[in-house]
Amino acid sequence: MVKSMTLTMNPALLENAKLANEPRWLSDLRQQAWQKIATLPMPIFAKINYHHWPLLDFASESVVNVTVPESVQSQLASYQFASVGQVVAKIALDEDLMAKGVILCDLQTAIRQHSDLVANYFFKQAIQFDENRLTAINAALVNGGAFLYVPANVEVTEPINLLQVQDSRQSTNFVNHTLIVAGANSRFKVLQRSQTVGEVANPAHTMVEIVAEAGSYVKFSALDSFAKQTHAYINRRGYLANDARIDWAVGVMNDGNTIADFDSNLVGNGSHTEMQTVAISTDQQTQGIDTQVTNYGRHSEGNILQRGILLGKSALVFNGIGKIIKGAHGAKAQQENRVLMLSPKARGDANPILLIDENDVIAGHAASVGRINQDQLYYLMSRGLTKEMAQRLVARGFLGVVLRDIPVAEVRSQLVDMIERKLANGQGTE
Repeated sequence: MVKSMTLTMNPALLENAKLANEPRWLSDLRQQAWQKIATLPMPIFAKINYHHWPLLDFASESVVNVTVPESVQSQLASYQFASVGQVVAKIALDEDLMAKGVILCDLQTAIRQHSDLVANYFFKQAIQFDENRLTAINAALVNGGAFLYVPANVEVTEPINLLQVQDSRQSTNFVNHTLIVAGANSRFKVLQRSQTVGEVANPAHTMVEIVAEAGSYVKFSALDSFAKQTHAYINRRGYLANDARIDWAVGVMNDGNTIADFDSNLVGNGSHTEMQTVAISTDQQTQGIDTQVTNYGRHSEGNILQRGILLGKSALVFNGIGKIIKGAHGAKAQQENRVLMLSPKARGDANPILLIDENDVIAGHAASVGRINQDQLYYLMSRGLTKEMAQRLVARGFLGVVLRDIPVAEVRSQLVDMIERKLANGQGTE
């Protein structure tokens, strides 16, 4: 039986989520969020009716499995941080980075050993806990995650890779929160890989906050591949100070139903973000992705690029929102949302929205929902490719804008393999 979007306010949920010896400020935050959950609205994802999904079907007694499965162990060499559910499988940061003050650890350790630092940013700038019911749930029930802090003027040349695995080998809660802080004028790359092990149906709630202080530059890449039985809520948010920049490259390759909220708040003058997202929906899967850039600062710039492919009887909705707040003189907001239909039974939407409250700005958008280019298909088939192979090649090129921005070759290869698998196994292709 599928439950509604009303959370059963069982106090055991709150107690089980608490971390060992957590500080008073976190306990108070949890309590405030818990008390507001019932009165806060669910977030709106235009043209996606997700209210019957079991996103709030939490386990009262969340079981923790301390063994790390072979499928995860085989990947550990590529990551500096890895966790399976609430169990930390690996933390390995170069000594020279630690000597420069870089911090990488699980959220529980961060709260215990760097409490004051975490408290300055956790649900303070990028995300407010009471924005909606799902943000409040994350604040109240967070039970795992990671913390990355790069101090001012530190440049990290190699990407810092995070593997965060939902453990669905048993009934358990996965309410994950990753906090990334870029000190002034720091520069680094981060890759986040999210996936599922096991076959039990559990919801996944994941949240990422990136706080980019003045003059910092963060390249953030992500590859999501939660399992078919997982209903996922993904929220990634950036807060950018003066002249800060965050470049996002996100591959949404989940097999289950998904709602995702990717936002950047350009608070500082001269701040800049590039937000690139690709997604594939297959079978009867539904995915709704909202990407929003809000320009507050003068001469801030935010560009959105979203591309998706649909197969079978799936649905994919891209909502791109560009907002320029009054006073953001010289701001720029551009977006492009494109959906490629590989099945006549699929449903795709690309909805660009511009909300402009200032005159001295540049803003524009483009959107399209259509079938595969027949001239491209004919050209490839004339060179000896089958129709299926030609379709897959065109589709791969269509998504290539994000492929090239994944910094780790192995993960880039995984994304290519996922695209190939989804295209090969997709039902209802023409």
